[in-house]
Amino acid sequence: MIPLMHDFEGETVLVVGGGPVGARKARTFATEASVVVLSPEFADRAFGGAERVRAAPTPEEARDWVERIDPALVVAATDDPDLNDAFSTAAKDHGALVNRADDHGDQSFGNVVVPATVRDDPVTLAIATGGRAPALSKHLREQFEDEFGNAGLMAAVVGDLREDLRERGVPPAERRDAVRFVVRSREVWKALDSGRSKGEQVARDVIGELPGDQT
Repeated sequence: MIPLMHDFEGETVLVVGGGPVGARKARTFATEASVVVLSPEFADRAFGGAERVRAAPTPEEARDWVERIDPALVVAATDDPDLNDAFSTAAKDHGALVNRADDHGDQSFGNVVVPATVRDDPVTLAIATGGRAPALSKHLREQFEDEFGNAGLMAAVVGDLREDLRERGVPPAERRDAVRFVVRSREVWKALDSGRSKGEQVARDVIGELPGDQT
């Protein structure tokens, strides 16, 4: 599968299944989309403000539900493979994306996989193992969070730095060298623990160590 970032703003996501997995999927998409969760009962979990519709659809009713809600994405997250199959088929026929949340590494996940995600705006890291090793996805996510906890701040610092160097007429090749030096500097990453201003200060200091002093 080819990873892409998808904008769900203004779209509707239908989650079929109100268990812990359905709740987690609802929270994920509710940050941007309108989410409808369809289930006869709901786990004692947060659903991210999603609309919960209490119903027990049969496989034969899947198409009617999809046409009624008109989702951009259908998440099949029940423990009934036949019901998941029916909603997946109905979604594809409707032109919607499909995510199968069945906990089986050898089954089809439709045409969308929801990866383990780390967000530190404007940085987003997504990790997927094709459903075969969720524990590995979680481990890699935690490793990234521990190692690069200030990724968002680093992105802001180097973004401003690139713009400043461009305005001052620094040639493109030298700008690239400067930014690469900063993002690879442990000094800058450590300084960001004390905030953005400290990180910016140290970033400019380390650039001064480059041949031909960029500052």
